[in-house]
Amino acid sequence: MPKSFDAIVIGTGQSGPSLAVKLADSGQKVAVVERGRFGGTCVNTGCIPTKTMVASAYAAHMARRAAEYGVIIEGPVHIDLKLVMARKNAVSGKSRTGLEKMLGENANCKVYRGHGRFNSNYEVQIGDEVIASKQIFINVGARAQVPDIPGLKSVPYLINSSILEIDFLPEHLIIVGGSYLGLEFGQMFRRFGSNVSILERGPFLLAREDEDISNRVCSILSKEGIRVLVNCSRLSCSKVSDGIEVQTGSAEGSTVRGTHLLVAAGRKPNTDDLGLENTNIKRDARGFIEVDDELHTSVAGIWATGDCNGRGAFTHTSYNDYEIVAANLFDHDHRRVSDRITAYAVYTDPPLARVGMTEKEVRRSGRKALIGKREMTKVGRAVEKGETEGFMKIMVDAENHKILGAAILGTGGDEAVHCILDTMYAGAPYTVLQRAVHIHPTLSELIPTMLGDLKPLC
Repeated sequence: MPKSFDAIVIGTGQSGPSLAVKLADSGQKVAVVERGRFGGTCVNTGCIPTKTMVASAYAAHMARRAAEYGVIIEGPVHIDLKLVMARKNAVSGKSRTGLEKMLGENANCKVYRGHGRFNSNYEVQIGDEVIASKQIFINVGARAQVPDIPGLKSVPYLINSSILEIDFLPEHLIIVGGSYLGLEFGQMFRRFGSNVSILERGPFLLAREDEDISNRVCSILSKEGIRVLVNCSRLSCSKVSDGIEVQTGSAEGSTVRGTHLLVAAGRKPNTDDLGLENTNIKRDARGFIEVDDELHTSVAGIWATGDCNGRGAFTHTSYNDYEIVAANLFDHDHRRVSDRITAYAVYTDPPLARVGMTEKEVRRSGRKALIGKREMTKVGRAVEKGETEGFMKIMVDAENHKILGAAILGTGGDEAVHCILDTMYAGAPYTVLQRAVHIHPTLSELIPTMLGDLKPLC
Protein backbone atom coordinates (compact mmCIF):
# COMPACT_ATOMS: atom_id res chain seq x y z
CA MET A 1 0.00 0.00 0.00
CA PRO A 2 1.27 3.48 -0.81
CA LYS A 3 2.12 5.71 2.11
CA SER A 4 -0.39 8.57 2.21
CA PHE A 5 0.44 12.25 2.71
CA ASP A 6 -1.65 15.39 2.79
CA ALA A 7 0.58 16.82 0.07
CA ILE A 8 3.52 15.84 -2.12
CA VAL A 9 6.01 18.38 -3.47
CA ILE A 10 8.21 17.13 -6.32
CA GLY A 11 11.32 19.25 -6.75
CA THR A 12 12.99 21.87 -4.56
CA GLY A 13 13.43 24.85 -6.89
CA GLN A 14 12.20 28.30 -5.90
CA SER A 15 8.53 27.50 -5.33
CA GLY A 16 8.67 23.92 -4.03
CA PRO A 17 10.32 24.41 -0.63
CA SER A 18 8.21 27.46 0.22
CA LEU A 19 5.05 25.54 -0.61
CA ALA A 20 6.22 22.56 1.44
CA VAL A 21 6.89 24.71 4.51
CA LYS A 22 3.60 26.61 4.10
CA LEU A 23 1.68 23.35 3.91
CA ALA A 24 3.62 21.79 6.78
CA ASP A 25 3.19 24.81 9.03
CA SER A 26 -0.56 24.57 8.49
CA GLY A 27 -0.42 21.11 10.05
CA GLN A 28 -0.36 19.00 6.90
CA LYS A 29 1.96 16.02 6.47
CA VAL A 30 4.11 16.76 3.43
CA ALA A 31 6.42 14.57 1.36
CA VAL A 32 9.23 16.42 -0.44
CA VAL A 33 10.89 14.57 -3.31
CA GLU A 34 14.29 15.66 -4.64
CA ARG A 35 16.46 13.59 -6.98
CA GLY A 36 19.42 15.97 -7.11
CA ARG A 37 20.73 18.98 -5.26
CA PHE A 38 18.36 21.09 -3.19
CA GLY A 39 17.56 24.54 -4.56
CA GLY A 40 17.03 23.76 -8.22
CA THR A 41 18.60 25.71 -11.05
CA CYS A 42 18.90 29.08 -9.30
CA VAL A 43 20.93 27.84 -6.36
CA ASN A 44 23.05 25.26 -8.17
CA THR A 45 23.53 26.11 -11.85
CA GLY A 46 21.73 29.42 -12.38
CA CYS A 47 21.44 32.81 -10.71
CA ILE A 48 23.49 32.38 -7.56
CA PRO A 49 26.63 30.69 -8.96
CA THR A 50 26.68 32.59 -12.25
CA LYS A 51 26.15 36.02 -10.70
CA THR A 52 28.83 35.21 -8.13
CA MET A 53 31.19 34.57 -11.05
CA VAL A 54 29.96 37.72 -12.82
CA ALA A 55 31.01 39.63 -9.68
CA SER A 56 34.52 38.16 -9.95
CA ALA A 57 34.67 39.10 -13.63
CA TYR A 58 33.53 42.64 -12.81
CA ALA A 59 36.22 42.94 -10.12
CA ALA A 60 38.87 41.91 -12.65
CA HIS A 61 37.51 44.37 -15.21
CA MET A 62 37.54 47.26 -12.74
CA ALA A 63 41.04 46.33 -11.55
CA ARG A 64 42.28 46.62 -15.12
CA ARG A 65 40.62 50.06 -15.34
CA ALA A 66 41.95 51.17 -11.95
CA ALA A 67 44.30 53.79 -13.42
CA GLU A 68 41.28 55.63 -14.86
CA TYR A 69 40.23 56.31 -11.26
CA GLY A 70 43.71 57.28 -10.07
CA VAL A 71 44.30 53.88 -8.50
CA ILE A 72 47.64 52.34 -9.44
CA ILE A 73 48.04 48.56 -9.53
CA GLU A 74 51.58 47.39 -10.15
CA GLY A 75 51.73 44.72 -12.84
CA PRO A 76 48.99 42.94 -14.81
CA VAL A 77 45.78 41.62 -13.28
CA HIS A 78 45.64 37.82 -13.13
CA ILE A 79 42.71 35.44 -12.62
CA ASP A 80 42.96 32.28 -10.53
CA LEU A 81 39.91 30.39 -11.78
CA LYS A 82 40.24 27.81 -9.02
CA LEU A 83 39.72 30.59 -6.45
CA VAL A 84 36.85 32.05 -8.48
CA MET A 85 35.17 28.65 -8.51
CA ALA A 86 35.85 28.09 -4.81
CA ARG A 87 34.10 31.36 -3.99
CA LYS A 88 31.19 30.42 -6.26
CA ASN A 89 30.90 27.01 -4.60
CA ALA A 90 30.91 28.54 -1.12
CA VAL A 91 28.14 31.01 -1.92
CA SER A 92 26.02 28.45 -3.74
CA GLY A 93 26.66 25.76 -1.15
CA LYS A 94 25.52 27.96 1.72
CA SER A 95 22.16 28.52 0.03
CA ARG A 96 21.76 24.84 -0.75
CA THR A 97 22.60 23.53 2.72
CA GLY A 98 20.40 26.16 4.38
CA LEU A 99 17.45 25.09 2.29
CA GLU A 100 18.06 21.40 2.94
CA LYS A 101 18.31 22.07 6.67
CA MET A 102 15.06 24.07 6.67
CA LEU A 103 13.12 21.20 5.11
CA GLY A 104 14.84 18.46 7.07
CA GLU A 105 14.14 20.09 10.42
CA ASN A 106 10.43 20.65 9.78
CA ALA A 107 8.57 18.02 11.80
CA ASN A 108 5.75 17.77 9.24
CA CYS A 109 8.06 17.29 6.24
CA LYS A 110 9.36 13.93 5.10
CA VAL A 111 12.21 14.29 2.60
CA TYR A 112 12.66 11.61 -0.03
CA ARG A 113 15.94 11.57 -1.93
CA GLY A 114 15.43 9.99 -5.31
CA HIS A 115 13.80 10.26 -8.69
CA GLY A 116 10.05 10.60 -8.33
CA ARG A 117 7.84 9.23 -11.13
CA PHE A 118 4.06 9.15 -11.39
CA ASN A 119 2.47 5.70 -11.37
CA SER A 120 -0.97 7.28 -11.69
CA ASN A 121 -2.57 10.66 -11.13
CA TYR A 122 -2.06 10.61 -7.38
CA GLU A 123 0.71 8.07 -6.81
CA VAL A 124 4.44 8.77 -7.03
CA GLN A 125 7.18 6.15 -6.90
CA ILE A 126 10.67 6.84 -5.53
CA GLY A 127 12.85 3.77 -5.89
CA ASP A 128 10.93 0.89 -4.31
CA GLU A 129 8.62 3.12 -2.30
CA VAL A 130 5.25 4.47 -3.44
CA ILE A 131 3.61 7.52 -1.87
CA ALA A 132 0.17 8.99 -2.53
CA SER A 133 -1.70 12.25 -2.08
CA LYS A 134 -4.68 14.14 -3.48
CA GLN A 135 -2.54 17.30 -3.46
CA ILE A 136 0.61 17.25 -5.59
CA PHE A 137 2.83 20.18 -6.54
CA ILE A 138 5.23 19.68 -9.44
CA ASN A 139 8.32 21.91 -9.34
CA VAL A 140 10.85 19.98 -11.43
CA GLY A 141 12.41 22.86 -13.38
CA ALA A 142 14.21 22.79 -16.70
CA ARG A 143 17.60 21.96 -18.16
CA ALA A 144 19.81 22.96 -21.06
CA GLN A 145 18.44 22.21 -24.49
CA VAL A 146 21.04 20.86 -26.90
CA PRO A 147 20.08 21.56 -30.52
CA ASP A 148 20.58 19.07 -33.32
CA ILE A 149 23.79 20.49 -34.79
CA PRO A 150 25.64 18.27 -37.29
CA GLY A 151 28.81 16.92 -35.73
CA LEU A 152 28.02 18.13 -32.21
CA LYS A 153 27.91 14.62 -30.78
CA SER A 154 31.46 13.96 -32.03
CA VAL A 155 33.04 16.88 -30.13
CA PRO A 156 33.31 17.68 -26.42
CA TYR A 157 31.04 20.52 -25.41
CA LEU A 158 29.92 22.33 -22.28
CA ILE A 159 26.46 23.44 -21.15
CA ASN A 160 25.48 25.96 -18.47
CA SER A 161 25.92 23.42 -15.65
CA SER A 162 29.17 21.76 -16.73
CA ILE A 163 30.98 25.05 -17.43
CA LEU A 164 30.46 25.89 -13.76
CA GLU A 165 32.60 22.90 -12.81
CA ILE A 166 35.76 23.65 -14.82
CA ASP A 167 38.85 24.89 -12.97
CA PHE A 168 40.85 26.05 -15.98
CA LEU A 169 40.60 28.99 -18.32
CA PRO A 170 39.64 28.08 -21.91
CA GLU A 171 42.06 29.61 -24.38
CA HIS A 172 39.28 30.28 -26.88
CA LEU A 173 35.67 29.68 -25.88
CA ILE A 174 33.14 29.38 -28.70
CA ILE A 175 29.56 29.99 -27.55
CA VAL A 176 26.57 28.82 -29.58
CA GLY A 177 23.68 31.06 -28.60
CA GLY A 178 23.44 34.84 -28.39
CA SER A 179 20.84 35.17 -25.69
CA TYR A 180 21.04 35.72 -21.92
CA LEU A 181 23.19 32.74 -20.92
CA GLY A 182 25.55 33.02 -23.85
CA LEU A 183 26.18 36.73 -23.36
CA GLU A 184 26.69 36.49 -19.60
CA PHE A 185 29.17 33.62 -19.90
CA GLY A 186 30.83 35.22 -22.91
CA GLN A 187 31.60 38.52 -21.20
CA MET A 188 32.51 36.75 -17.98
CA PHE A 189 35.13 34.48 -19.57
CA ARG A 190 36.47 37.29 -21.75
CA ARG A 191 37.13 39.27 -18.57
CA PHE A 192 38.75 36.22 -17.02
CA GLY A 193 41.15 36.19 -19.97
CA SER A 194 39.71 33.82 -22.60
CA ASN A 195 39.25 34.67 -26.23
CA VAL A 196 35.51 34.45 -26.90
CA SER A 197 33.41 34.03 -30.05
CA ILE A 198 29.61 34.16 -29.84
CA LEU A 199 27.61 32.55 -32.66
CA GLU A 200 23.93 33.47 -33.00
CA ARG A 201 21.63 31.77 -35.50
CA GLY A 202 19.34 34.78 -35.89
CA PRO A 203 20.10 38.25 -37.26
CA PHE A 204 20.48 39.86 -33.79
CA LEU A 205 21.69 39.09 -30.31
CA LEU A 206 18.94 38.93 -27.72
CA ALA A 207 16.27 38.24 -30.32
CA ARG A 208 13.52 38.97 -27.80
CA GLU A 209 14.66 42.59 -27.45
CA ASP A 210 14.41 45.69 -29.61
CA GLU A 211 16.98 46.12 -32.33
CA ASP A 212 18.53 49.24 -30.78
CA ILE A 213 19.18 47.33 -27.54
CA SER A 214 20.60 44.34 -29.41
CA ASN A 215 22.92 46.55 -31.43
CA ARG A 216 24.15 48.43 -28.37
CA VAL A 217 24.83 45.21 -26.43
CA CYS A 218 26.73 43.88 -29.44
CA SER A 219 28.81 47.06 -29.54
CA ILE A 220 29.61 46.83 -25.82
CA LEU A 221 30.77 43.22 -26.12
CA SER A 222 32.78 43.92 -29.26
CA LYS A 223 34.64 46.74 -27.48
CA GLU A 224 35.80 44.17 -24.95
CA GLY A 225 37.24 42.00 -27.71
CA ILE A 226 34.42 39.48 -28.06
CA ARG A 227 33.80 38.34 -31.60
CA VAL A 228 30.10 38.25 -32.43
CA LEU A 229 28.75 36.47 -35.51
CA VAL A 230 25.04 36.54 -36.38
CA ASN A 231 23.02 34.75 -39.07
CA CYS A 232 24.87 31.52 -38.22
CA SER A 233 22.01 29.50 -39.65
CA ARG A 234 23.93 26.44 -40.84
CA LEU A 235 26.09 25.42 -37.91
CA SER A 236 28.17 22.25 -37.90
CA CYS A 237 31.02 21.06 -35.68
CA SER A 238 34.11 18.92 -36.07
CA LYS A 239 37.12 17.91 -33.98
CA VAL A 240 40.47 19.29 -35.12
CA SER A 241 43.98 18.80 -33.77
CA ASP A 242 43.99 21.96 -31.68
CA GLY A 243 40.37 21.90 -30.51
CA ILE A 244 37.00 22.40 -32.19
CA GLU A 245 36.04 23.88 -35.53
CA VAL A 246 32.58 25.30 -36.12
CA GLN A 247 31.23 26.01 -39.57
CA THR A 248 28.89 28.96 -39.11
CA GLY A 249 27.18 29.47 -42.46
CA SER A 250 27.59 33.20 -41.79
CA ALA A 251 28.93 35.50 -44.48
CA GLU A 252 30.95 37.33 -41.82
CA GLY A 253 33.11 34.30 -41.04
CA SER A 254 32.46 30.81 -42.32
CA THR A 255 34.74 29.01 -39.85
CA VAL A 256 35.59 29.58 -36.19
CA ARG A 257 38.23 27.55 -34.37
CA GLY A 258 38.44 27.35 -30.62
CA THR A 259 39.61 25.17 -27.77
CA HIS A 260 36.24 24.76 -26.04
CA LEU A 261 32.58 24.94 -26.99
CA LEU A 262 29.65 26.12 -24.84
CA VAL A 263 26.14 25.35 -26.06
CA ALA A 264 23.76 27.99 -24.68
CA ALA A 265 20.76 27.52 -26.93
CA GLY A 266 17.75 27.56 -24.62
CA ARG A 267 16.09 25.38 -22.01
CA LYS A 268 13.60 22.52 -21.94
CA PRO A 269 11.39 21.29 -19.08
CA ASN A 270 12.28 18.28 -16.95
CA THR A 271 8.98 16.56 -17.71
CA ASP A 272 10.05 13.79 -20.07
CA ASP A 273 11.05 11.36 -17.31
CA LEU A 274 8.36 12.19 -14.76
CA GLY A 275 5.97 9.38 -15.71
CA LEU A 276 3.34 11.84 -16.91
CA GLU A 277 2.27 9.31 -19.55
CA ASN A 278 0.74 7.38 -16.62
CA THR A 279 -1.46 10.36 -15.73
CA ASN A 280 -4.01 12.70 -17.26
CA ILE A 281 -1.67 15.68 -16.86
CA LYS A 282 -1.44 17.50 -20.17
CA ARG A 283 1.72 18.92 -21.73
CA ASP A 284 2.14 21.22 -24.69
CA ALA A 285 4.18 20.48 -27.82
CA ARG A 286 7.40 21.63 -26.12
CA GLY A 287 6.87 19.46 -23.05
CA PHE A 288 5.73 22.18 -20.64
CA ILE A 289 2.93 21.20 -18.26
CA GLU A 290 -0.25 23.05 -19.18
CA VAL A 291 -1.69 25.15 -16.35
CA ASP A 292 -4.51 27.63 -15.91
CA ASP A 293 -4.27 31.13 -14.49
CA GLU A 294 -4.00 29.75 -10.93
CA LEU A 295 -1.43 27.08 -11.93
CA HIS A 296 -3.78 24.09 -11.76
CA THR A 297 -2.93 21.32 -14.19
CA SER A 298 -5.52 19.35 -16.13
CA VAL A 299 -5.89 17.02 -13.10
CA ALA A 300 -7.75 18.30 -10.04
CA GLY A 301 -5.50 18.68 -7.02
CA ILE A 302 -2.26 18.87 -9.01
CA TRP A 303 -0.38 22.10 -9.65
CA ALA A 304 2.76 22.84 -11.70
CA THR A 305 5.03 25.71 -10.68
CA GLY A 306 8.30 27.16 -11.88
CA ASP A 307 10.13 26.55 -15.13
CA CYS A 308 8.29 23.32 -15.95
CA ASN A 309 5.03 25.17 -16.67
CA GLY A 310 6.45 27.51 -19.30
CA ARG A 311 4.86 30.57 -17.72
CA GLY A 312 7.96 32.39 -16.54
CA ALA A 313 11.38 30.73 -16.65
CA PHE A 314 12.84 33.06 -14.01
CA THR A 315 13.56 32.62 -10.32
CA HIS A 316 11.29 35.52 -9.42
CA THR A 317 8.40 34.13 -11.47
CA SER A 318 8.86 30.71 -9.89
CA TYR A 319 8.65 32.23 -6.43
CA ASN A 320 5.61 34.21 -7.53
CA ASP A 321 4.06 30.90 -8.61
CA TYR A 322 4.37 29.82 -4.97
CA GLU A 323 2.73 33.05 -3.86
CA ILE A 324 -0.16 32.57 -6.29
CA VAL A 325 -0.81 28.97 -5.20
CA ALA A 326 -0.47 29.77 -1.49
CA ALA A 327 -2.74 32.84 -1.70
CA ASN A 328 -5.49 30.84 -3.40
CA LEU A 329 -5.16 27.83 -1.09
CA PHE A 330 -4.77 29.55 2.26
CA ASP A 331 -5.85 33.17 2.04
CA HIS A 332 -8.86 33.05 -0.30
CA ASP A 333 -6.98 35.72 -2.26
CA HIS A 334 -7.66 35.28 -5.96
CA ARG A 335 -4.17 35.81 -7.37
CA ARG A 336 -3.40 34.89 -10.99
CA VAL A 337 -0.49 34.50 -13.36
CA SER A 338 -2.08 37.08 -15.66
CA ASP A 339 -1.65 39.71 -12.94
CA ARG A 340 2.10 39.46 -13.44
CA ILE A 341 3.97 42.10 -15.43
CA THR A 342 6.90 40.88 -17.51
CA ALA A 343 10.16 41.84 -15.81
CA TYR A 344 13.68 40.46 -16.01
CA ALA A 345 17.33 41.40 -16.28
CA VAL A 346 20.30 40.23 -18.35
CA TYR A 347 23.43 40.36 -16.22
CA THR A 348 25.92 41.57 -18.72
CA ASP A 349 27.89 44.62 -17.66
CA PRO A 350 26.15 46.98 -17.86
CA PRO A 351 23.01 45.00 -17.10
CA LEU A 352 19.88 45.16 -19.21
CA ALA A 353 16.66 45.54 -17.22
CA ARG A 354 13.31 45.12 -18.92
CA VAL A 355 9.70 45.60 -17.83
CA GLY A 356 6.43 45.36 -19.72
CA MET A 357 6.25 45.62 -23.49
CA THR A 358 9.15 46.14 -25.87
CA GLU A 359 9.05 49.00 -28.34
CA LYS A 360 8.37 46.58 -31.19
CA GLU A 361 5.47 45.06 -29.23
CA VAL A 362 4.01 48.53 -28.66
CA ARG A 363 4.31 49.29 -32.37
CA ARG A 364 2.63 46.01 -33.31
CA SER A 365 -0.25 46.75 -30.93
CA GLY A 366 -1.22 49.74 -33.06
CA ARG A 367 -1.96 51.95 -30.06
CA LYS A 368 -0.98 55.60 -29.82
CA ALA A 369 2.11 55.82 -27.68
CA LEU A 370 4.79 58.18 -26.43
CA ILE A 371 8.47 57.35 -26.00
CA GLY A 372 11.30 58.87 -24.00
CA LYS A 373 15.01 58.07 -24.25
CA ARG A 374 18.12 59.01 -22.32
CA GLU A 375 21.75 58.12 -23.02
CA MET A 376 23.84 57.03 -20.05
CA THR A 377 26.43 59.64 -21.03
CA LYS A 378 23.87 62.19 -19.81
CA VAL A 379 23.29 60.49 -16.44
CA GLY A 380 25.43 62.09 -13.75
CA ARG A 381 25.68 58.95 -11.64
CA ALA A 382 26.97 56.93 -14.60
CA VAL A 383 29.51 59.64 -15.47
CA GLU A 384 30.76 59.78 -11.86
CA LYS A 385 31.23 56.02 -11.83
CA GLY A 386 32.94 56.04 -15.22
CA GLU A 387 30.31 53.61 -16.55
CA THR A 388 28.49 55.46 -19.31
CA GLU A 389 27.71 52.59 -21.70
CA GLY A 390 24.05 52.15 -22.58
CA PHE A 391 20.79 54.07 -22.54
CA MET A 392 17.28 53.93 -21.15
CA LYS A 393 13.90 54.26 -22.80
CA ILE A 394 10.26 54.16 -21.75
CA MET A 395 6.95 53.80 -23.63
CA VAL A 396 3.67 55.34 -22.45
CA ASP A 397 0.10 55.00 -23.66
CA ALA A 398 -0.77 58.40 -25.16
CA GLU A 399 -4.44 58.15 -24.16
CA ASN A 400 -4.52 56.83 -20.59
CA HIS A 401 -0.92 57.83 -19.70
CA LYS A 402 -0.08 54.45 -18.24
CA ILE A 403 3.41 53.06 -18.69
CA LEU A 404 3.55 50.29 -21.29
CA GLY A 405 7.15 49.18 -20.93
CA ALA A 406 10.73 50.23 -20.39
CA ALA A 407 14.31 49.14 -20.86
CA ILE A 408 17.39 50.27 -18.99
CA LEU A 409 20.75 49.21 -20.36
CA GLY A 410 23.15 50.79 -17.93
CA THR A 411 24.86 50.70 -14.57
CA GLY A 412 22.36 50.12 -11.77
CA GLY A 413 19.52 49.64 -14.23
CA ASP A 414 18.54 46.31 -12.69
CA GLU A 415 17.67 48.15 -9.46
CA ALA A 416 16.38 51.48 -10.82
CA VAL A 417 13.87 49.79 -13.12
CA HIS A 418 11.76 48.75 -10.15
CA CYS A 419 10.39 52.26 -9.62
CA ILE A 420 8.93 51.95 -13.14
CA LEU A 421 7.66 48.43 -12.44
CA ASP A 422 6.01 49.46 -9.17
CA THR A 423 4.25 52.36 -10.90
CA MET A 424 2.92 49.90 -13.47
CA TYR A 425 1.64 47.55 -10.76
CA ALA A 426 -0.07 50.48 -9.08
CA GLY A 427 -1.88 51.23 -12.34
CA ALA A 428 -0.87 54.86 -11.94
CA PRO A 429 -0.27 57.29 -14.81
CA TYR A 430 3.34 58.07 -15.68
CA THR A 431 2.88 61.57 -14.24
CA VAL A 432 3.02 60.11 -10.71
CA LEU A 433 6.55 58.91 -11.39
CA GLN A 434 7.45 62.02 -13.39
CA ARG A 435 6.60 64.27 -10.44
CA ALA A 436 8.42 62.16 -7.87
CA VAL A 437 11.51 63.78 -6.37
CA HIS A 438 14.31 61.23 -6.47
CA ILE A 439 17.61 61.37 -4.64
CA HIS A 440 20.64 62.93 -6.35
CA PRO A 441 22.95 61.55 -7.63
CA THR A 442 21.24 58.35 -8.72
CA LEU A 443 20.24 56.68 -11.94
CA SER A 444 16.60 56.76 -10.81
CA GLU A 445 16.48 60.57 -10.73
CA LEU A 446 16.81 60.68 -14.54
CA ILE A 447 13.66 58.59 -15.07
CA PRO A 448 11.34 61.54 -14.23
CA THR A 449 13.53 63.70 -16.49
CA MET A 450 13.13 61.20 -19.31
CA LEU A 451 9.36 61.15 -18.75
CA GLY A 452 9.32 64.91 -19.03
CA ASP A 453 10.65 64.68 -22.57
CA LEU A 454 8.20 62.20 -24.13
CA LYS A 455 7.60 62.34 -27.87
CA PRO A 456 5.12 60.54 -30.14
CA LEU A 457 6.21 57.05 -31.15
CA CYS A 458 6.23 57.32 -34.92
